[in-house]
Amino acid sequence: MSEPETKEEELVEAEEEEMEEAPSEEAAKPEEEKKTTAETAPAAEEEEAEAEEEIEVVEEKIYTIPLRHAWVVTPRGKRAPRAVRDVRNFVSRHMKAEEVALSNEINSAIWARSINKPPRKITVRAVKDKEGKVIVYPAKAA
Repeated sequence: MSEPETKEEELVEAEEEEMEEAPSEEAAKPEEEKKTTAETAPAAEEEEAEAEEEIEVVEEKIYTIPLRHAWVVTPRGKRAPRAVRDVRNFVSRHMKAEEVALSNEINSAIWARSINKPPRKITVRAVKDKEGKVIVYPAKAA
């Protein structure tokens, strides 16, 4: 480019240079954000898997829990909460544990067809850690 003759031309050239640089910086930011979101999504899944693995497993069993009591005895509008309680009680009884936690997958499986129609039975994997706490996960397909 030629030498600017006035201050106005200098300002115009400086603004043009800034415009050329700014889009490249802004274009780079979304790519960085995409990388971080792409990295965090698998990382979140890995953290959940690691959290499950970090638990020192003392005992692990697979149960098929009948939920017929939730259907036969309970009124239609209270069946899913009853099924959740039944799963907790069943696992507590069979694993001899005071504290039982259900995973989100189990909860969503029970509530999948709304409050009125929980599943008739559910297959779960109960994992007991060294502290005596039991966490209930869905049974993995063989």
